[in-house]
Amino acid sequence: MDSDDVAIREQNFHSQVREYTICFLLFAILYTISYFIITKYKRKPDDHEDEDAIVNRISLYLCTFTLAVSAGAVLLLPFSIVSNEILLSFPQNYYIQWLNGSLIHGLWNLVSLFSNLSLFVLMPFAYFFLESEGFAGSKKGIKARILETLVMLILLGLLILGIVWVASALIDNDAASMESLYDLWEFYLPYLYSCISLMGGLLLLLCTPVGLSRMFTVMGQLLVKPTILEDLDEQIHCIILQEEALIRRLNGAYMTSYLKYDSDELEQELDGVRSKRSKLERRKKASAWERNLVYPVVMLILLSGTTISVLLVAFNILALLVDETAMPKGSQELGLGKASLSAFGFVGAAIEIILIFYLMVSSVVGFYSLRFFAALTPTKDDTTMTKIIGNCVSILVLSSALPVMSRTLGITRFDLLGDFGRFNWLGNFYIVLSYNLLFAVVTSLCLIRKFTSAVREELLKALGLNSLHLSNRTQESEKVLHSANGHQKSF
Repeated sequence: MDSDDVAIREQNFHSQVREYTICFLLFAILYTISYFIITKYKRKPDDHEDEDAIVNRISLYLCTFTLAVSAGAVLLLPFSIVSNEILLSFPQNYYIQWLNGSLIHGLWNLVSLFSNLSLFVLMPFAYFFLESEGFAGSKKGIKARILETLVMLILLGLLILGIVWVASALIDNDAASMESLYDLWEFYLPYLYSCISLMGGLLLLLCTPVGLSRMFTVMGQLLVKPTILEDLDEQIHCIILQEEALIRRLNGAYMTSYLKYDSDELEQELDGVRSKRSKLERRKKASAWERNLVYPVVMLILLSGTTISVLLVAFNILALLVDETAMPKGSQELGLGKASLSAFGFVGAAIEIILIFYLMVSSVVGFYSLRFFAALTPTKDDTTMTKIIGNCVSILVLSSALPVMSRTLGITRFDLLGDFGRFNWLGNFYIVLSYNLLFAVVTSLCLIRKFTSAVREELLKALGLNSLHLSNRTQESEKVLHSANGHQKSF
């Protein structure tokens, strides 16, 4: 054997070992962070060790794995964009030779593989494992629960296989498409994952515009608003009087056998008053720069990010109409470090990364803001494992569709790699164009509704229609504070 062939094989072997080591270290970091996040919200278990505790622990590990995969899917595009810009700036640097196209391709393929594994195997297994008790007549224990879980997984797989097979027959009723479904690994799983990706893209289309408008409210709750024509001392004094009155009423309800007031409602009202008092005291203690500088700057940043996103989508719509290369597509050969993906170089790449993270955060905020998914909102130290599984599946669907959505909307020009670029619907011009149009229109409508709510409420009041509760904010703005002497103070 030639010495050159041996040297090449050794070099390939060391490159593969280095890539696997880097992937393992990155995943270990994400897994550790995900574990701490889940344990922060998970309901605290009992001290004694029993069968249910073991099942909960196994489900916890599977949920942690899924959340780590979700984080990896979110970081795919930013990591790839940063790698391209670094290699473009330092092409011959010895210390970054490990950052190459093979590593990036490997990361995309691993995330795609683990996403399929988590979505179709691990999360259904964790849910059925939690709910299982063993078949009737069999000996109870972990083995019986695992057997029941495996049987349920097989039945679920057969059900999904049949649904997809029938759907494919209805949509594309030729012999080639029917026979291709028998190829489980090469066609069926990518086809199924393509359908899940389309559902995730539609879910992002629903959640992201809502989240973009909701972000202003969320940041307004976290930050201290400027004090303009407000007397915080008077408001705090009224709140203290109301709190004392509620405490006296609550003590009277406990001391008398006849409960004139519902103690549970009084306790909830007292908690709300104390929460308002803490917020007012926080506003009073905040420094002048925190009140008058941080809040306006953050609001301007949010408004700028939302405006840039909508403008990029608008430009992408025009590009789709005049240029075929604007269509999202997959790539098997990655020219990493050959050309910048943005016309503005490193600054444009940084803006793309910020927008990708901003869209992901907005989609999560919008997801939990929707009434249908509000019940999944986790609570610190009091979230059941079933709810944690639901949250992990939802975040995995959103994060797996994030690279596809970012490329479809024209937020970035980085081509999709691995199985992410094999989705069938990405080549449909009408689906891609409709997706861009819907995102731009729905986001604009949400922002218009958000910033015109005050004017709309004043018009309703002027027309005498505010009693119909046509606006949610009208109810919040007309909350009154009852003082101890029975008078009302409106803020």
